[in-house]
Amino acid sequence: MKHEITTAWAGGMAFESDIFGHKLRMDSSKEGGGEDSGCRPKPLLLASVAGCSGMDVVSILNKMRQALSWFDIKVEAEATEGQPSYYSSMEMVYRFKESDKLDEDKVKRAVELSHEKYCGVSALFKMAIPVTWRIEYC
Repeated sequence: MKHEITTAWAGGMAFESDIFGHKLRMDSSKEGGGEDSGCRPKPLLLASVAGCSGMDVVSILNKMRQALSWFDIKVEAEATEGQPSYYSSMEMVYRFKESDKLDEDKVKRAVELSHEKYCGVSALFKMAIPVTWRIEYC
């Protein structure tokens, strides 16, 4: 399966990507010469891994008949100094509502399956850097 997107310069430091009919704007900060009119490209990588794994976890928990009322993923990544700056490690924190009374073993299994079997973005990152994860209940 081939994926293809188009990214066009939008003036200044800004670019707009057309991703299967959805527009995504990227720009640099004002300090970096941009207008701060869009997301930075590197943090979008973190959003991608969170979205990919999050979709897996929701799907798996639904199949396990675990009802979610709230769930988020915080991704913490260490960026290197100098050029090129890149992420050298990443930790994903899966946060669930304690009051949902989820089966903790099923939640853990859903996250494990995402990382071990389903999430292609996580798999790609794991080829390059250490990726760890943990689960929290709030």
